[in-house]
Amino acid sequence: MAAADSRIPRSQTATAAAVFIATQFLLGIVTVILSITTCAFAANFYQDFDITWGGDGRAKILDNGRLLTLTLDRASGSGFQSKNEYLFGKIDMQLKLVPGNSAGTVTAYYLSSKQGDNWDEIDFEFLGNVTGQPYILHTNVFSQGKGNREQQFYLWFDPTADFHTYSVLWNPHRIVFSVDGIPIREFQNLESLGVPFPDSQPMRIYSSLWNADDWATQGGRVKTDWTKAPFAASYRNFDAGSACVWSSGRSSCSRSRSWPDHGSAGTGWLSKALDSQGVEKMKWVQEKYMVYNYCTDYKRFPQGLPRECALGG
Repeated sequence: MAAADSRIPRSQTATAAAVFIATQFLLGIVTVILSITTCAFAANFYQDFDITWGGDGRAKILDNGRLLTLTLDRASGSGFQSKNEYLFGKIDMQLKLVPGNSAGTVTAYYLSSKQGDNWDEIDFEFLGNVTGQPYILHTNVFSQGKGNREQQFYLWFDPTADFHTYSVLWNPHRIVFSVDGIPIREFQNLESLGVPFPDSQPMRIYSSLWNADDWATQGGRVKTDWTKAPFAASYRNFDAGSACVWSSGRSSCSRSRSWPDHGSAGTGWLSKALDSQGVEKMKWVQEKYMVYNYCTDYKRFPQGLPRECALGG
């Protein structure tokens, strides 16, 4: 090999070396830029949230703000809320739920205006279960203080083994609940047909881990086993980069500027609807994993199902 290398002209060797050095330099610059970009957009729970419950150690922000944990014991649960309020948004959070015997516990992750009797709310609630039995994902939508729009699902994976992404797309036209990018539920804006829709009250993001063994597991028949405490849920990778922050009576998404610009990268979600693939994925989830739908509960609504059920909302 040494003899062969000696036959390479020095000019070619110098050129190759220069190219190699330049390439390594450029790769170094790219790596630095990517590192800075990642840091700029990485969620930081110190910056984005306040611990509101369990600040005595039951709620903790760890890993330089990249991880948040909530715990529940017999004495207390824990919770947090966002510093910002939002009026419409595409919001993601990764959660890893309480493992093992989680019966009686509820991990709630939701948006709420909490304004008197006429509040708006968009709910994910994870209802614990005994070991080996699946969690139930409970969803609901409140508008002007009226809820009773529950849909419940089993999940197609173990939500305690790893982190999974739970998302809300909330725009002036619809609310879409998604899990790992798969839509599971859509609630359309049918205000023109007399169905209230949450489109005027800014909401904060809330989450809590609490004891609800009077109803959460098998209708309250299975109680919390406190010998398994403390129970813990974990959060990471919060993303509300595509959301309209509400501050001092104004939105960061100017109606005059951003609302019409539905084709732009930053605000396209403001008019986004499910495409045909999204509709098929949601249909798959609802056919295989839905365990309760208020729109088919005739016993609960003997005077007739809510109007949106007949209208496809």
